[in-house]
Amino acid sequence: MLSINELRYTLALQRVPNLGETSAKKLLHKIGSAEGIFKEKKQNLLKIEGIGAFRLKHLNERAVLDEAEEEMAFISANNIDVCYFQDNLYPDKLKHCADGPLLLFQQGNIDIKAKKIISIVGTRKCTSYGSNFCEELIEAIAPLAPVIVSGFAYGIDITAHKAAVNNNLQTIGCLAHGLNRMYPKIHKKYVKPVEENGGFLTEFWSNDAFDRKNFLKRNRVIAGMSEATIVIESANKGGSLVTADIANSYNREVFAVPGRVTDRQSEGCNNLIKTQQAHVLTSAADLLYILGWDLEAKAPKPKQMELFEELAAEEKQLHAYLASHGKKTLDVVALNCDLPTHKVASILLTLELKGLIRPLPGKLFEAL
Repeated sequence: MLSINELRYTLALQRVPNLGETSAKKLLHKIGSAEGIFKEKKQNLLKIEGIGAFRLKHLNERAVLDEAEEEMAFISANNIDVCYFQDNLYPDKLKHCADGPLLLFQQGNIDIKAKKIISIVGTRKCTSYGSNFCEELIEAIAPLAPVIVSGFAYGIDITAHKAAVNNNLQTIGCLAHGLNRMYPKIHKKYVKPVEENGGFLTEFWSNDAFDRKNFLKRNRVIAGMSEATIVIESANKGGSLVTADIANSYNREVFAVPGRVTDRQSEGCNNLIKTQQAHVLTSAADLLYILGWDLEAKAPKPKQMELFEELAAEEKQLHAYLASHGKKTLDVVALNCDLPTHKVASILLTLELKGLIRPLPGKLFEAL
C-alpha cells in the first residue's frame, strides 16, 4: 500500500501529459518510486530506453502536483480506496496488462482475490432475447460464485449487474468517469445494491472531463481484469466489440451469443463467431467447458425461498398481492394494499432487485 507521499507523486505521474501507463511503469521499474522519478535528474531519465524528451517535457510542471493535491483531498473526503498496480488489492490479471492503469479508485465492498471474474457486455438497446439469456446465464453459474463485471450502462450492462445482485453474486461497475458522479443518472437507484454486493471502480479522476473516449479507455479495464469476456447482443459496431477485441489482444477467452442473421442487434456477435474471434455461447455449459469450471456442487436452497423468509411485512404483503392477482400497475397495488404510492414504488424496486417480481411494459409488475 502506498504511503501518502508516494500516492501524491503517483497521482502526479499519472497526470503528466504524453507519458502514458506503459512509460510510467518503465520509469517506476528503473527508479523505484514515483517520488524518485520527480527528483531524478532529467539526463538520467533520458538514458532509460524508450523514454525520450517528448515524454518528459511536462514532468517538472507544478500543475501536475497541484492537481494531485486536489485529487487527494477528494479521495480523503469521500473515503475512496486507491489500488496501486503492484498492490495485492489490484486485479491480478490486470497487473499483466502493460497498459493497465497505475491506480484504480474504488468504492463499495469489492473483494476479488482468488475469485473467478467474468465481464458481460452488450448493446444498450438489448432485446428480451438478450436480457433473458443474460439473466439465465448468471443464474446457472451462480453456484460457482463468479464476480460479474460490466460497465453500468443501459441494456445488457445493467441487466448483468441486477442479475448478479439477484443471485447474491459480487458485481463490479467499471466506470468511464470519476466517482463524483454516476452515469446514466437513471441508474442511481441501483448504486446502493451494487455497492453492497461489490462496488464501483475507475481510473478516472473527479475533475476529468466527461468524454466519449473515456468509455473506450474504460473497456480495457473490463477486459483486462476478467478471465473471460461475454458479448450478449451487439450491432456491427459498438463498444462491446472494442472490449472483445481488447480481450483477445490480452489473450483472454471471448464468448459471443449468436442470434438470427436478420437481427441487427446480433450482427456483431455473429461476426465475432464467424471470424473466430469468439467462442459460440448457447448455454452456461459452453462457458464452463471452455474455462474448465466445475459446476458439480450441492444444490443451494432455492434463492426465492431464502429471500422470502427475510422479507419485511410490507414486502411480503405486496409480493402476495401480485402473486394472487397477477399483473398490476403501481397505483393499483398501492390502492389495494392501502399504502402510499411513493412507499410502494420503493418496495417494488427492492422486490425487483431481489428477483421476486419484474417490471413489464405498460408500467405493470408481476410476481415471479
